[in-house]
Amino acid sequence: MVTLRTVSVVFLIGFLAKGCRSQLNVCGVAPLNTKIVGGQNATPGSWPWQVSLQINGFHFCGGSLINSDWVLTAAHCFESFTASQVTVFLGEQSLGIPTSNVVSRSVTRVIINPSYSSVTNDNDIALLQLNSSVTFTPFIRPVCLAATGSTFFNGTLTWVTGWGDTDFGVSLPAPMTLQEVQVPVIGNRKCNCLYEVGAITNNMLCAGLLAGGKDSCQGDSGGPLVSKQGGIWVQAGIVSFGEGCALPNFPGVYTRVSEYENWIKQQITSNQPGYVTYSSSGTDGDLSVSCAGLPALATNASTNTTVPTTRASTTTTKIVPTVAASPVVCGNAKLNTITEGGNSLASSGVWPWMVSLQSNGTHVCGGTLVAEQFALSSAACLSSSSNASDWTVILGRLKQNGSNPNEVAISVKNISLSDGTANNIAVLELSRKPTLSDFIQPICVDLGDNSFPINTPCWASGWGLGGGVEQTLQQFNTTILDCGNASTSNTSICTGVMPLEQTDTGGPLMCKIGQSWVQAAVLTLNTKSRVVRSVEVFSKTITFASFLAAKVGTFPPKANTTSVSTTIKPLGSKASSFLSFSSLILLSIPAFIQALS
Repeated sequence: MVTLRTVSVVFLIGFLAKGCRSQLNVCGVAPLNTKIVGGQNATPGSWPWQVSLQINGFHFCGGSLINSDWVLTAAHCFESFTASQVTVFLGEQSLGIPTSNVVSRSVTRVIINPSYSSVTNDNDIALLQLNSSVTFTPFIRPVCLAATGSTFFNGTLTWVTGWGDTDFGVSLPAPMTLQEVQVPVIGNRKCNCLYEVGAITNNMLCAGLLAGGKDSCQGDSGGPLVSKQGGIWVQAGIVSFGEGCALPNFPGVYTRVSEYENWIKQQITSNQPGYVTYSSSGTDGDLSVSCAGLPALATNASTNTTVPTTRASTTTTKIVPTVAASPVVCGNAKLNTITEGGNSLASSGVWPWMVSLQSNGTHVCGGTLVAEQFALSSAACLSSSSNASDWTVILGRLKQNGSNPNEVAISVKNISLSDGTANNIAVLELSRKPTLSDFIQPICVDLGDNSFPINTPCWASGWGLGGGVEQTLQQFNTTILDCGNASTSNTSICTGVMPLEQTDTGGPLMCKIGQSWVQAAVLTLNTKSRVVRSVEVFSKTITFASFLAAKVGTFPPKANTTSVSTTIKPLGSKASSFLSFSSLILLSIPAFIQALS
């Protein structure tokens, strides 16, 4: 007990610094939780605020302890039940297995938010008053609540816990141990686009993998979604609803706790829960999301078509010459002058779409920029983790060890994995668009509009082990071959054998069609086969055409099919003023001078 009290004093200092407003010596502290990365079965005491709501020994919903007398849960858990029917179990690990850590309380009052709608699922929040106070132990402690003004930006890592189904219609097997899963926040704009515009309100928060596979499910309702800030666990959401369980592009939807601080304070008149303002760092990538029907974000700045003169008190219209930015095209490599075969070390800018997928500062795989904000790689490269926050994409890099003056590092916003039978691919949505240059350009992706006849010369590139001390990007010349008996599928493409390494995986097989470089396949390694190969077999990118279209959307046109136009026009309406201003920013200085000459 002395140790626990000492820890409480330490955390009290931390809380005061962060602005937690009550119960500062207890809320959000889980002494038995040393969690860093995901698991399935939770260890005893990891989530000491987790409660099980039961009727006659049957678990039907979860909840969270927020002080010694109150539990927070979802309103929809009480559409059919009353307070007198429900027993709250605290300190539970495996349902139905009594231990000295478990205590129970009956419920004297259920307060459902008066604005709750069972039709829209909005305001899905309720408070349960216990019949008597509970004593805090390492296995029973309250969670801190996200205060008004908290921000949970897209990609924020959270944990959701409960005893719900492990899949839609699949009950948690005995001994029914408390489950945990880590899921990233999906911004509300993106979530609205995934569900239906208008379905996700500001009172909601979404979290899950766009690729599916991790989610809360039936029986988890009312339970907490928490995130750690410093050493404190803060409840961001309450399990509310979702489309099935863990389906791709349908993240779980949670009640956004920070929207209800005032309402909770009105119901709990003494011994207030602890509130913490959770603050996400960086910028909110969700603000750049748009889709059909989604209202545009309001901007504070307005663009005027008039500017004041320095010699008079009146304003006059000023004609400003502007130049339209060069349209984004694919497959354009101005510094690539390769005309003959052979394998060698690449030079800067030869393959401007090459990206390095990095985890914890270490190169794992290659990849390619295929659109302004999307990179393509092999799904096998992300077998260690499909959490976007674990990955960084580096563009414009030549050497893994050495100076790279043209490189840019961008964090990953979302990861989507295809679910074919073999050689699956990964689409990584970047947190922002890079500035394109001679060293950073997208490659064209073959979606069925290109042909690669036998003997077509092609190239592959990657950071294998043959790059010398500086691990310089390597390039391999090869030729399209008849697959013969290697594959009978028309979705395969074959080349001569190349000295590929594991770290080359995810990079491109690319061929020049006209004036544009086109990616025909994603490089993969056949690590299971011990047969001496006569050809390399890859899955064509066209195999994943529908997946790519769904995840990337519009791809840039080929460099040799789009003309670049420059125009000079006066500033007119607010819309044209904004476009002209954007063009001036995007256009490089040399291009601007050339356009005006």
